[in-house]
Amino acid sequence: MAIIDLVKWNGNPNLMAWKFPSEELSTWTQLIVNETQEAYLVKGGVYEGPFLAGRHTLSTKNIPLLTTLIGLPFGGQSPFSAEVWYVNKQTNMDIRWGTPDPIQLQDPQYKILVPVRAFGQYGIRISDAKKFLMKLVGTLPAFDTETIANYFKGIFMTRIKTEIANAIVKQGESILTVSTRLEDLSGMLKTSLLPNMDEYGVALSNFNIISINVPEDNPGYKKLQEALAKKTEMDIIGFNYQQERSFDVMQTAAGNEGSAGGMMGAGMGMGMGMGMGIPMGNMMGNMAGQMNTGNQQQMGQQMPQQQMPPQQQMPQQQAAPQQAAPAAASYQDKIQMLKELAELKAQGILTEEEFAAQKKQILG
Repeated sequence: MAIIDLVKWNGNPNLMAWKFPSEELSTWTQLIVNETQEAYLVKGGVYEGPFLAGRHTLSTKNIPLLTTLIGLPFGGQSPFSAEVWYVNKQTNMDIRWGTPDPIQLQDPQYKILVPVRAFGQYGIRISDAKKFLMKLVGTLPAFDTETIANYFKGIFMTRIKTEIANAIVKQGESILTVSTRLEDLSGMLKTSLLPNMDEYGVALSNFNIISINVPEDNPGYKKLQEALAKKTEMDIIGFNYQQERSFDVMQTAAGNEGSAGGMMGAGMGMGMGMGMGIPMGNMMGNMAGQMNTGNQQQMGQQMPQQQMPPQQQMPQQQAAPQQAAPAAASYQDKIQMLKELAELKAQGILTEEEFAAQKKQILG
């Protein structure tokens, strides 16, 4: 192999470390180092350097290693074998990371088990080139950002999962709101990871969590979203869960046949229309029950008279509708009065106390 007289970087710009392909050098070889680079001469596992940006001549004058290891005379062009390593010290800002599998966590607020995923990116630069070459690169011909990411993947994933779990489980942060703390969590993780990376001559210039989320098709997460959407809807119209369940029960009862069901439906509809909610529906239901009971008692009193001759039964049968009419008219009047009161209360003319007092007096 020919002796090389000129050594310079010919590697991919994305590489963090690159070894010059030839090891046959001479004491007059010119070593070219660009800005943001450092170079090291390696012979027998001993690193000589660093050679910073500029042009360097490999000679016994500026490389004592050549004299001590090879015993070359001063002057002349003498060949020797050595490796030349370049280290790219430029910051790489776009190394992506992501949790390979979801983190199974229980939401502290809603008590459901959800699979949490996280994604982000970080940037690195070589802070100590010699330490980096000795501890990470070794005998590899090149070392890129993907290789670095694979080296630190285990450390990163352990710390990331731990910090996210602490934020959600120990600090009581719901999965639905943890995204508001991405900046804080990113700073905590960067601080946590710095010592591990510094041990290998690598500096963490930035670390960002871009997203913490749950897969949209997760059944538990979908149920949680539906429940929260329903809660928001009920909050807007002024309901709570217990009231809605009571409303469902009353609506079912109102659909049943019979006078009590019909009266309950009327009372429920009127109460809801006036904004008085379930209590009004319950009151109407009670009134309907009382009227139904009264009708049954009235019918019970009439039953014995069915044995009388038809001539004596006719006057009482004709009087029965006349006895029910006042009750029905009185009930309709009460309904109308309560409706008018509810409108006055809705317009702010009546206070809650005044409305309650008037309602009590009407229902007397």
